[in-house]
Amino acid sequence: MKKERLPSWMHRSFLQQEEIGYVKQMLSAHSLKSVCEEAHCPNRSECYAKKRATFLALGHFCTRSCAFCHITHSHPSAPDPQEGENIADLAQKLKLKHVVVTMVTRDDLSDGGSAHMAMIVRAIRKKTRASIEVLTSDFSGNLSHLDFLLREEIAIFNHNVETVRSLTPKIRSSAQYERSLSLLHHAKHSSFRGKVKSGLMVGLGETKAEVMQTLCDLHAVGCDMVTIGQYLQPSKKQMQVQAFIPPETFKEYEAYGLALGIPQVIAAPFVRSSYSAEELFCVGKKK
Repeated sequence: MKKERLPSWMHRSFLQQEEIGYVKQMLSAHSLKSVCEEAHCPNRSECYAKKRATFLALGHFCTRSCAFCHITHSHPSAPDPQEGENIADLAQKLKLKHVVVTMVTRDDLSDGGSAHMAMIVRAIRKKTRASIEVLTSDFSGNLSHLDFLLREEIAIFNHNVETVRSLTPKIRSSAQYERSLSLLHHAKHSSFRGKVKSGLMVGLGETKAEVMQTLCDLHAVGCDMVTIGQYLQPSKKQMQVQAFIPPETFKEYEAYGLALGIPQVIAAPFVRSSYSAEELFCVGKKK
């Protein structure tokens, strides 16, 4: 397939290196990775300039190999027992008011990494007063592992469906659309009192009707927040963009989701799961 050229609405200016170097240096000094770098997020210079980063926990090798993802597929090493303290230290130094921690999928661990993520949450809690958002894998559908993590004081639980039902087998390695919905439903209807969030990418070959059905599905399981953004091919190894979705279609998706009754929907070409997460959370608290 011929590679799609970037349309005018996908062009943006990037900040100078010196404006974003501080966060990169601090991540390195604390032996930490950010999903901003590992996933080649197009917003990373903007977020780094604001002294923000989304932490990537449990190493930087993933046990799955999704067609859209730039994170390296390999057998990971044992979790770093100091990772929680390192994330908490850097969150404190950056004066983060809202800390977002995501994770690589760890199918090699008996609990999928839930205990390690819980440890990170506790470490952040001890050193900061920040609200905490976790973006997790599906824990292979094991809801007891999810419950272990949700017992911690978390403001937002996030798990992305990533794409529509029909494209899931092609786009997501080992993941299942219904399993993701089940995870989100369980979080919403458990004793967890935080917000439940999910997100998807468009431009992978889905139809407008499929996106709207996905919004219906996310509303049905009780999602409080949904993000929708344009898929961008991070390197030649990942799936090519099938279409660039115009801004007016994103607005249509946003309006449709809100009309369904989803409390917060943010949809735009450069939207990502953790993009403007602090602002989204603050707006959500006022509702």
